[in-house]
Amino acid sequence: MKKRHQVLLVLSILSTITFLDRIAISTAGERISNDLGLSAVQWGWILGTFTLAYGIFEVPTGLLGDRLGAKKLLIRVVLWWSVFTVLTGFSTGFVMLLAVRFLFGIGEAGAYPNISIALSKWFPAFERGQAQALIWASSRIGAGLTPLLVIPIQQNFGWQTSFYVLGAVGLIWVIFWYFWYKEEPSQANDISKEELQYILENRQLEDHTPKQSVWQMLNHKNLWFLLTMYYCYASGAYFFQSWMPKYLQKGRGISEEDLKFMSSAPFILGAVGCFLGGVLSDWAVKKYGKKWGRRLIPMIGLGLSGISLISAALITNNTLAVILLSVGLATMDVTAPVAWAVAMDIGGKNSGTISGAMNSAGLIGAYINTVSFGYLATTWGYFFPVMIIGLLLVIGSILWLKIDANYTVSNSQ
Repeated sequence: MKKRHQVLLVLSILSTITFLDRIAISTAGERISNDLGLSAVQWGWILGTFTLAYGIFEVPTGLLGDRLGAKKLLIRVVLWWSVFTVLTGFSTGFVMLLAVRFLFGIGEAGAYPNISIALSKWFPAFERGQAQALIWASSRIGAGLTPLLVIPIQQNFGWQTSFYVLGAVGLIWVIFWYFWYKEEPSQANDISKEELQYILENRQLEDHTPKQSVWQMLNHKNLWFLLTMYYCYASGAYFFQSWMPKYLQKGRGISEEDLKFMSSAPFILGAVGCFLGGVLSDWAVKKYGKKWGRRLIPMIGLGLSGISLISAALITNNTLAVILLSVGLATMDVTAPVAWAVAMDIGGKNSGTISGAMNSAGLIGAYINTVSFGYLATTWGYFFPVMIIGLLLVIGSILWLKIDANYTVSNSQ
């Protein structure tokens, strides 16, 4: 296996762990709510506070990664969030759990921007879509595995134990990363001369020191279309990551035993969507050029996803609803690798900062919709917020018509 593919494998494992830790609390939602006496509105705040903290610290952590490198930042990120994953299991009430999840969000902020920094150094520009595809497919595999792994642990040993186990897994990854990873391909002793030359000649990365302030980099109209689109996308993605288990249990009356499989199914198809999105986007770039190659696949995907979620909210048959939700996540998730590849394309040597800004915009959408879901579900029923999310996805699809991956923030005004 080539050295850059080894790096991708290790980062993909990290992406899997990230979503195991992130989805675990959603999977345990009903047990935690019953144990700690939490209402639907309080649960919305528990889920939303992670997203808020994550969004606030995403750009600063991406900026630090551009300056200090992905190795140092990912050590800090994974070590921090692993500690607070463990502390989640020690929470005894609403206030404590709220504080722990906020601090957990601070810790996890910057994970994916710094993964992007590592990929920008280790991969040629025209392989970035496929690399991001595997990263995001791995995240969905982690999310899909979570109910299958976590629910049995919770049933046999209590919901707290699942967080202790997942925190320990993150700490093991940190130890391996510290001793194994090299910031630059030229620092690796086990890379061939041919592969090193291939990477350096094709990665299209002048240097890794930002030449503009954050405000200068963000002062570009095309970038704001990307940020707004990701706001719409993440609003949908975080429904699956946060509210879907409760939606299936409370909104559709699905039992915990059936939940293991029904809440896993969308993420398995989501992994397929992530992988296909990156592969098809790289193919389309070669065939149609970067502008339409990066634009076409996610534009179609988000549109189909919005229609699927609206349809799922309106039908009464649970099996058909889960199928539509699965199709909705699969078509939605073709966007994830393409959006992050576009952030790398237009960010260049500032890819961590631009990736962080894009994810922050998405997390704002995720926060607003995660918190409001509890209020809307309590007032209008669980179907109503799902319809709103479907509508946002359709808007995100239209926004792709305004995004041009040829644009580079360091060179454009």
